[in-house]
Amino acid sequence: MTHAIRIHAPGGPEGFVWEQVEVPAPGDGQAVIRHTAIGVNYIDVYHRTGLYPLPAMPAIIGMEGAGVVEAVGPGVTDLAPGDRVAYACPPTGAYAERRVVPAAQMVKIPAGISDTTAAAMMLKGMTAQYLLKDTAPVRAGDTVLVHAAAGGVGLLLCQWAKHLGCTVIGTVGSDDKAALARAHGCDHPIVYTRENFAARVKELTGGKGARVIYDGIGRDTFDGSLEALSMCGRLVCYGQASGPIAPINLSILSAKSASISRPVLFHYTAARPDLLRIAGDLIDVVSKGIVKIETPREYALKDAAQAHRDLEGRRTTGSLVLMP
Repeated sequence: MTHAIRIHAPGGPEGFVWEQVEVPAPGDGQAVIRHTAIGVNYIDVYHRTGLYPLPAMPAIIGMEGAGVVEAVGPGVTDLAPGDRVAYACPPTGAYAERRVVPAAQMVKIPAGISDTTAAAMMLKGMTAQYLLKDTAPVRAGDTVLVHAAAGGVGLLLCQWAKHLGCTVIGTVGSDDKAALARAHGCDHPIVYTRENFAARVKELTGGKGARVIYDGIGRDTFDGSLEALSMCGRLVCYGQASGPIAPINLSILSAKSASISRPVLFHYTAARPDLLRIAGDLIDVVSKGIVKIETPREYALKDAAQAHRDLEGRRTTGSLVLMP
C-alpha cells in the first residue's frame, strides 16, 4: 500500500482526499517509481475541475514526477531498479508516493540535476522546447510575445528564446513579476493590469507586431493576441488558464494571413525517439546553465490543495512541487 491524493468527483481543491491506495506490480513495458518530487501544473487543475474529464472516479491526478525506479516489468530493458528518472506523460496518477508509469516515457536524470529540479522542469521545459523548436520555430531576429512570462513555462520560454536570438516581450501581472521576467531574458515586460499589451507590443515593434505569440492564458488574452500579431504571424495557444477560447470564425485570420495552433505536449513526446530528443535538448540547456530552473516552491504532498489554491490565485511564480 502507499498513500495518494485522490478526488472522488470534479470540483475545487477541497475535494482532495489523502488515502491509502494499492500499487500493482508493473506489467509489460511498465515500471514502478517511488516519487521524491512531483510537479504541479495547470493541466492538473483542468483534470481536477473536470474541464479535461478523467475516465473514472476516484482518481489520482498529476502527470509529472521524479524519483527512483523500484521495479520494472517484462520487456523493459533500458531501466533498472535504482535508476533516477523523471517523466511528464499520461495517464494521470502522479499525486502519490509510488505509482506505475509507462517505462518508455521515463527519462534518466544526470547527477548534476536534482530530483526537485527534474520534477519542476520536465513538463514545462519540454513544453518550451517543442513550442520553440517544433510548433512555431523561431529564428534569430524574431520578436516573440510570451504571455505569463513570470510563470513556470514563461520563464523558460523567455530564457530559451533569448538564447536563440529573439527579442522577447512578455506580459506579467505585477512589477515584481516584471523584474523576475526581465532577469530571465524578457527584454520588455508589460504589466497587463495597467497597460494594453497589444498596443504596447505594436509600439515596441514599430507597428509590426510579434511574429510568434505563445499564449497559455486562453480566453482573456486571445483577442489581444490576434491584435498584437504581425502579418503572417503565428499564434500558439498551448493552454487556457483563464478559460477556454470561444469558437471563432476562421475568416478573421485572413486580415493578417495569420495561423493558429493548439498543440499538446504529449502528442510530440508519444514516440520514444521524439521524447528522448526533446528531453535531451532540455537537459542539455539546463546542464549548461543556458536555461536556469528557479528553485521550485515546495509543498508537502498532503498539502496539494493549498498548492492548487495558490496556483489558481496567481500567487506563484516559477514551478511548484509536491514532496511525498
